[in-house]
Amino acid sequence: MARMNFYRLPASAMFAARCDPRFHYCTYVPESYDPEGSRSYPLAVLIHHSKRDAQALRDRFIAFAEVHQCALLAPLFPCGINGVDDFNNYKLLRHGGVAYDQVLLEMIEEISEVFHLQTNRVLMYGFSGGGQFAHRFLLRHPDRLRGISIAAPGTVTLPGDPRGWWVGTGDMEDVTGAPLNPGKIREVPIQLLVGADDLGPEGMTIGPGSDFWCEGANDAGATRVARLSALEAALRDLGAAPERQDLPGVGHDAVAVQPPVENFFGRLLAG
Repeated sequence: MARMNFYRLPASAMFAARCDPRFHYCTYVPESYDPEGSRSYPLAVLIHHSKRDAQALRDRFIAFAEVHQCALLAPLFPCGINGVDDFNNYKLLRHGGVAYDQVLLEMIEEISEVFHLQTNRVLMYGFSGGGQFAHRFLLRHPDRLRGISIAAPGTVTLPGDPRGWWVGTGDMEDVTGAPLNPGKIREVPIQLLVGADDLGPEGMTIGPGSDFWCEGANDAGATRVARLSALEAALRDLGAAPERQDLPGVGHDAVAVQPPVENFFGRLLAG
């Protein structure tokens, strides 16, 4: 077991991932954590938005972690991995030869060697860019999720849509290494969140010059509310039963969507 000191407990410094030191993570384990004890803690994985606020995101969930005795992992996927204008990389799971979902799974494995954690199935939350990663992780790795909260994604991949990744899942096995598994997705508790006033056009239209561009990139709707509705409909067509909340008076605001995330995770942990 790794050495325990203020670099790790309770809120860690930022660590480089052993599998690929270009990527980093920080953790939190509750104050009750005993390195010599046998108690293991559930794990919530928090996926940052486009501004890469990983450490601040981790810090905002510390009170939740203490109340529910849950460990936290916040990965950091920097801009610029594949060039000076590489801003979106992690959101698609696979980009520029990097399998971002596999990097995250390696991080989870790494911290399981450091702390006593329940890592076979984890909670996951992502807002905006993080919501893009999170819902695609659900499609690729539903067996690794205890529950997932997807908030205000700017683009969506519609499960069951025969078009190619990332608009649809027609060639998902070729791109990500596994086909869509509707049965496993139906087993995952899913929360869908968006501010009812998250209707701004900023960043919503994807043009041919973007590294996100593919045919059909804008077909799911003109706003995050509409695109979340398209994702919800596709999930329901698979037989999943997502909980949907449109938060009145809320725009594109990560802090404002956090309380329902904590409520959802708290129910799952209590259940």
